[in-house]
Amino acid sequence: MGRGRQKAKATKQARDIKYYSPNTDYSALQRELTGPSSRATSRFADDPPEPDYSAYEDKYAQDLEDDDDEVDTRRIG
Repeated sequence: MGRGRQKAKATKQARDIKYYSPNTDYSALQRELTGPSSRATSRFADDPPEPDYSAYEDKYAQDLEDDDDEVDTRRIG
């Protein structure tokens, strides 16, 4: 297929995609976006509580302080 035909075909496909408008079911879209509120809250209520990491904070605090001393001294520019 020559370049002229290829370009014409690509242009036709682009035009078809640009002006394609499927039938939209707005009531189904609204149901999907709103959803039942009780279902969403029950999903989060079943999640386990987040563990307490405060004991590890003290244990590794020294490692965090040492990282501050290692500053990148390269000059940019």
